[in-house]
Amino acid sequence: MATTTAFIDIPATADQVWQLIGGFNSLPDWLPFIPKSELSEGGRVRSLQTADGAVVVERLEAFDNAGKTYSYSILQAPFPATDYLATISVEAQGQGTRVTWSGRFAPVGVSDKEVEELFAGIYQGGLEALRANYPA
Repeated sequence: MATTTAFIDIPATADQVWQLIGGFNSLPDWLPFIPKSELSEGGRVRSLQTADGAVVVERLEAFDNAGKTYSYSILQAPFPATDYLATISVEAQGQGTRVTWSGRFAPVGVSDKEVEELFAGIYQGGLEALRANYPA
């Protein structure tokens, strides 16, 4: 099982950050490479469209509003991985907030290192896009 984690510190309160990213359907609000998200199955499944037209379908596996964290799995995606489970968490840190995005997955047709680098890039790029919503 391959894993990767990325984090970023944001100059805003944890409540402010969670308000933007805590909704399972909120990716288009802060992630430029996901312009469209549609919920189904009572809000437990999201169908995402990427900026290049690919479709990613994800299932909400755990949600803790008080703890400001949620976990999701991928049901369908153009990624070389299976058994994907990722978690996004928001926690107060000093005067700001740390957002952590981590995942575990099994590579398909590529090495652990290649799939870890793929998701590390996605996570870090996403977190940097999130950070852009909070000018210092």
